[in-house]
Amino acid sequence: MNTEVTVREMMDREYVGVSESDDLVETVELLLREGAETAVVLRGSEPVGVVTERDVLALLVEGPEPQSATVADAMTESIPTIEPDASLEAAADRMSTREARRLVVTNGGEPLGVITEHDLLTSRTHEPSQGMGEAPVETGPGTAMAMDAETEAEDTFEDQGICEVCGTFTRDLAAFNGQLLCSDCRDM
Repeated sequence: MNTEVTVREMMDREYVGVSESDDLVETVELLLREGAETAVVLRGSEPVGVVTERDVLALLVEGPEPQSATVADAMTESIPTIEPDASLEAAADRMSTREARRLVVTNGGEPLGVITEHDLLTSRTHEPSQGMGEAPVETGPGTAMAMDAETEAEDTFEDQGICEVCGTFTRDLAAFNGQLLCSDCRDM
């Protein structure tokens, strides 16, 4: 993960904001129109919760009827926040400790945007590397260096990520149907 980049640089400044009394079906329609997965629930300008796709699905199972439900019926009240000048590493730590998939970025209690697991994963720096079994790398006139197990990159935090389906922290992520998935979720 690029530790020099701040949350402010990676956050999505365009977020959907709703109030607790808003109609849930209208909020879902708004999320679909905007292509958003999350709406920040505001009381005035203070963030008091979020409503996510998962929250709406839980309401469908547990009731009340969606046509009579408000955002307050479905929202998650406890929302983790982070300051815009925090490092991406701090954001990843906060998501991990709070078991959250997103953080609301606030400055003095005012919401500025949202940063998600996906944002953190896309911020990783990718350096080209040469895998085993490939041609040797030419290092100078008449010299070659073959890659072997000892010269491969060490296992580091930067080589890991979070599966977008099960939330597992793993090194074995691959893009599948537009999501980064671990090997277990890809096999389903």
